[in-house]
Amino acid sequence: TLAAETYAAELEKILKPDMNPEQLREASSYAVAMANLAVENRASEDDELSNMGTTLVSAIAYEGGAVVTNVGDSRAYYITRAGITRITKDHGDITADEARHHPSRNLITRALGRDTNASCDGYIRPMEKGDYLLLCTDGLVNTVTDQEMLFEVLHGQDEDSCLHRLMEIAKSQGAPDNVTAV
Repeated sequence: TLAAETYAAELEKILKPDMNPEQLREASSYAVAMANLAVENRASEDDELSNMGTTLVSAIAYEGGAVVTNVGDSRAYYITRAGITRITKDHGDITADEARHHPSRNLITRALGRDTNASCDGYIRPMEKGDYLLLCTDGLVNTVTDQEMLFEVLHGQDEDSCLHRLMEIAKSQGAPDNVTAV
C-alpha cells in the first residue's frame, strides 16, 4: 500500500546502524508523518478517495529489542514462553472486549490520510532470544483470540507456518475485514 511503501522508503533514507532506541522511535514517527502526508495527498487528488485512510503497525529491530509504532487499530503483540502481551493500544472509541463484536468496531479515531496530524504511538520493547513480535490487522484480532495466537506461535506444528495457520483460523471464523499478520 501507499502508506507502507512511503513509510519504508522514508525509514530507509534516515536509519543509521548506530541509532539508539529513542532515535529509532523518532525516525519511525517521522516516517509515519511522511506516510500520512502521502496518503492525504493521494486522497486529495481523487474525489472517490476523499475519505481514504489506513492503519499502520511497524517494528524496527535493534540489538536487544524493537521499537514498535502504531496508528489506528492494527496491533503488535509480544510473545514469550510466559505468555502473550499486547504492546500497542487501539485508537478507537470502544474497549478491547467490545472490539470483537461491536457494530462500530471498524471506526477508529486515528488513521493515516484522514487526520492531518495523525500521531502515532511508539513503544520501546526489550526482547531476548526466542521472543516473538506479532504485527497484525484488526481482521486477525477480531476473530482469533490471544490464546489462539499464543498457541500457534509457540506450539503449532512448525514455526515457519504459524502465520499461515493464524490466517486460516481467522478465515474459518469469518474474518470480516482484511487479515494481515507478520
